[in-house]
Amino acid sequence: MIEHKGANAFTGKRQTAVTIGTFDGVHAGHQKIISRLVNVAEAANLDSVILTFFPHPRMVLQQESDIKLINTIEERKQFLLESGVDHLVIHPFTRQFSRLTAREFVKEILVNKLKAKRIIIGYDHRFGRNRTADISHLKAFGEQYGFEVEEISKEEVDEVAVSSTKIRKALLEGQVERANNYLQNTFTLTGVVVKGRGLGKEFKYPTANLEITEEYKLIPKNGVYVVRAKIDAHYFFGMMSIGTNPTVGGEERTIETFFFNLDKDLYGKKLQIEMLVRIRDEKKFDSIEALKLAMKQDEAFSRQYIKENYAQ
Repeated sequence: MIEHKGANAFTGKRQTAVTIGTFDGVHAGHQKIISRLVNVAEAANLDSVILTFFPHPRMVLQQESDIKLINTIEERKQFLLESGVDHLVIHPFTRQFSRLTAREFVKEILVNKLKAKRIIIGYDHRFGRNRTADISHLKAFGEQYGFEVEEISKEEVDEVAVSSTKIRKALLEGQVERANNYLQNTFTLTGVVVKGRGLGKEFKYPTANLEITEEYKLIPKNGVYVVRAKIDAHYFFGMMSIGTNPTVGGEERTIETFFFNLDKDLYGKKLQIEMLVRIRDEKKFDSIEALKLAMKQDEAFSRQYIKENYAQ
């Protein structure tokens, strides 16, 4: 797949089949739409194109909404680049772009820039300035500009919407296994390892402190989780704590991971950590000794879970 930083940068030579969406999570519902796009393109001898936007339109038009997304743009890009589509176009969403009329969007972006001959879109898709145009308008533009429109059914569109809602709800409740089932993939946290307070090392559980700079990224409920990450081409499992470390007087929310069987300086390294299962809620213990005992129990749980689910 070829990535293009906006429709203006599109360099495809052939005519295309296009689908449009935010694709947050790239979950099972999204994957059905992408699979159909690929099949339609192949049957019609067209290149397949995903048109997505960043920032999310609500970040630009409803800045007070504080929207949280399942994926950062880099995570979304990674998943979409692995989807088998020929071209991924990430178009910058700005206020100026939002003021394009429906006709301007269709003619300038879809037809002139992306060379669209087939468009696969949801029955409830709205576009153009103030989102005034719908699929009936798109079909009328298709007759005028020479492209066909395939409508995604209400059931399938609702499946995508419900899936996204369910995934966010599951993560906010800490139910990462349920979220992973909806995703048909593992939910990930991506960031750079930075220096923390060093308390984990004192407890003989040195942790990698993950800094996530994208404020819009959804962080699961505070607690302890079993995780894994690919580090220098090898998978390492571990346990992650999300929370404020109340037992030791912490105040800021942190994301700290103790990796098993890893003795390596990770400072400054970018990690993508997969979240596998929740162990327990965050808790303020009565003493440091009680905290250490809980961490040993967390480790035992983690190692048993890994043995049962990932043993070679």
